[in-house]
Amino acid sequence: MNEEGFVTAFAPASIGNVAVGFDMLGLALQGVGDFVSARRRPAQGVVVSDVRAPDGEPHPDLSMQPERNTAAIAAAALWRSAGGRGGLELVVRKGIPLQSGMGSSAASAVAAVVAANALLEAPLQAQELLQFALEGEKSASGSLHADNVAPSLFGGLVFCPTGLLPRCVNVATPRGLNSVLVHPQLRIDTATARRHLAQSCTMTQWLTQQACLAGFILGCQRDDLELVARSLRDVVIEPQRAASVAFFPDAKGAALQAGALGCSLSGSGPSMFALCSAALAPQVAAAMEEVCRSSGVECESWLSPMDSPGAHLQVEE
Repeated sequence: MNEEGFVTAFAPASIGNVAVGFDMLGLALQGVGDFVSARRRPAQGVVVSDVRAPDGEPHPDLSMQPERNTAAIAAAALWRSAGGRGGLELVVRKGIPLQSGMGSSAASAVAAVVAANALLEAPLQAQELLQFALEGEKSASGSLHADNVAPSLFGGLVFCPTGLLPRCVNVATPRGLNSVLVHPQLRIDTATARRHLAQSCTMTQWLTQQACLAGFILGCQRDDLELVARSLRDVVIEPQRAASVAFFPDAKGAALQAGALGCSLSGSGPSMFALCSAALAPQVAAAMEEVCRSSGVECESWLSPMDSPGAHLQVEE
């Protein structure tokens, strides 16, 4: 923004869970995300003066009430903790569809704390911002998990189990491996989807999922694509959520047929992701899109390197 006193931050969308790591593994996307602009105001507290939808129009669904806006909740938590003078005015420009499985609420919270942090007399390190962004995300999803917030803040593939927070670990990723994210124009409420999940699993499921998580991380770190492909499967959460996107099994099959190493739902859906070589990414995306459209649902897609960057301040030209 060019208005006097504003600083603007961008935070990318993300893939939550990455199939094998429910609530503990996330991957940043490239080319899609939210912008939050912030400036100081003399009065105490945080206000939201404008919220815009991806089409540039006033957002029809997001509240400008600070206590109900994830960006404002996150920025206020940081401002209070850091003892910032006065208050903040925020302007939110959404680039991520709501209830898309792309970390929409997380990106708003992350962009808000990065922008607000730049206005502090003694800005915090990026690692210190995580706890404040999580406050905003928690208000939207109803639980504390960092698998969207952490990759949006730090970029790349991030291991961030709740039991280790605020510690997060960026995982090395194979050279030339891309993510393909396809977003059908549907909505799934994350908080509702989480409430419908079973609270237990069998010993066999637990052991298989542990092996998949460990194998996937090791495969990424060792540049072992065969191990990545063998491990990129979810035997606990995906089977419970697959029915929420009727054409997901066909889209997954199309992605694998086109050369993807694996495919699953992003977060609680409806977005779907696949991992594949950069060379195959366009045809994997096209195959998944074709399934969506043949089912009567319009969609859009993004192709991203697995080491896509996290949140950052925008430089005004």
